[in-house]
Amino acid sequence: MLFNSHIFVFLFLPVALFCFHILRRLKLYNLTICWLIFVSLFFYGWWNPMYLFLITGSILFNFSIGHILTKKNLRLILIIGILGNLFLLSYYKYANFFTENLNLILNKNFILETIILPLGISFFTFQQITYLVDTYNKRVQQHTFLQYFLFVSFFPQLIAGPIVQYKNMMPQFQNENLINYDNKNLVIGITAFIIGLFKKVVIADSLANFANPLFSAANHTAEITFFDAWAGSLSYTFQLYFDFSGYADMALGLGFMFGIILPLNFLSPFKVTNIAEFWRRWHMTLSKLVRNYLYFPVSLNLARFSVYRKFGSLGLYSFKVFIPTIFSFFCVGLWHGAGWNFILFGLLHGFYLIAYNIWVLIKKNSIMDKKSIFTKIIAWTLTFMCVVFAFVLFRANDTYSAFNIMTSMLGFNGLEFSDMFKIGEFGAEPIIGIIWILISLFIVLYLPNTQQFILNESKSIFNKENRTEFKFDKQVIQWKPKIYWSIFFSLMFLISVLMFSENNEFLYFQF
Repeated sequence: MLFNSHIFVFLFLPVALFCFHILRRLKLYNLTICWLIFVSLFFYGWWNPMYLFLITGSILFNFSIGHILTKKNLRLILIIGILGNLFLLSYYKYANFFTENLNLILNKNFILETIILPLGISFFTFQQITYLVDTYNKRVQQHTFLQYFLFVSFFPQLIAGPIVQYKNMMPQFQNENLINYDNKNLVIGITAFIIGLFKKVVIADSLANFANPLFSAANHTAEITFFDAWAGSLSYTFQLYFDFSGYADMALGLGFMFGIILPLNFLSPFKVTNIAEFWRRWHMTLSKLVRNYLYFPVSLNLARFSVYRKFGSLGLYSFKVFIPTIFSFFCVGLWHGAGWNFILFGLLHGFYLIAYNIWVLIKKNSIMDKKSIFTKIIAWTLTFMCVVFAFVLFRANDTYSAFNIMTSMLGFNGLEFSDMFKIGEFGAEPIIGIIWILISLFIVLYLPNTQQFILNESKSIFNKENRTEFKFDKQVIQWKPKIYWSIFFSLMFLISVLMFSENNEFLYFQF
């Protein structure tokens, strides 16, 4: 069941909301929790009911390990819990990938039955790993099994994030917080949901018509020119931006509708002027997880080795920054998908960050004016082009297709503008694709993001639940619960519904 489907918008969501608010008003706390668990499992099982056993088993396993850790805080128990989660994830997500590479290395023909990747397995697996680590570190307070079950399975964030942590979510499932619902949240939630729906259905799915022909042609070894490669890659970059941003807004809005404030996961990442800031704003919960549970532990442990002293300050910096960065982004790439193109995507971003860190060291002794408009334009352009270039690896079916496009982007296959975008089944004209790219660029650079747009109504909630380090400046365009905004968003909703397509899943569903 997709957020952008008729059955979700006109049947599932109204029924789920209606029963939730009835139970809440009657102050039937346990039944309210049970209802949210039921609709979450129904939502997840819509694709494949058999995977309900998988997620339920995972929840039972991790809750049991967590319960043991509260009684006996043994490192061995934590390791068993983490390895159990990683085994589950490795089997479903990486078994075929490892088998194929093993056959290639050993020149064998081991056959493994094709395994269908369960939706959201990366998200709920890593969410529970962080829960076990937090329990081991005494950051988890007492809670019931029902509260934990809802913490993992809550449907707005179950399939594609955000990756939630105990400290942000579990307190909201306590009796007084869930029952004492602010009706203002419903209006805020509907607004955010419609914004996300419009981003996905109208903008992202339209851009897909211009991105897909390029990658399809690359997959069939067609010759691609410089302009074709950049036009298609830019189309995909903005498609992914609005697809993921749309999902983040819809998930955030759905959470508001049920009185649950999800962590921010997307905050105008294309407005930044360096790659480090990009990762602080793109898939924010994944970045925080990698930083806190991979980068910092690896960096601190490597810094203990005495071998770096032989190389002076450069050796220390390598052990504390460079090696942990490469390792962390190798894991980021592998997390996104079982393929060498995803691994290379992560490693390329790791290289970007290392280059940026070196530049920051050099710039300390530079007299360059950091505030000049010219410097900001150059920095933004370089950052954005690097991101677009790396996203080719993210989208391509394999490394060969990716390199086919990337070499064209570097100008090795000529600079002629061909009729690439006319080969797609949509028959789209190139000029329309360019217009969509320009519209997208204007939106991401000059219009406020959803959090800024609804600032007056939600600022305190965002800061309280997310403890975000970002400050939301007041915008010229500001939403308020007024009749004219109601009419405007009703029109946005109507346009989105008219453009529904049951086959357009969110891009992050594959992870």
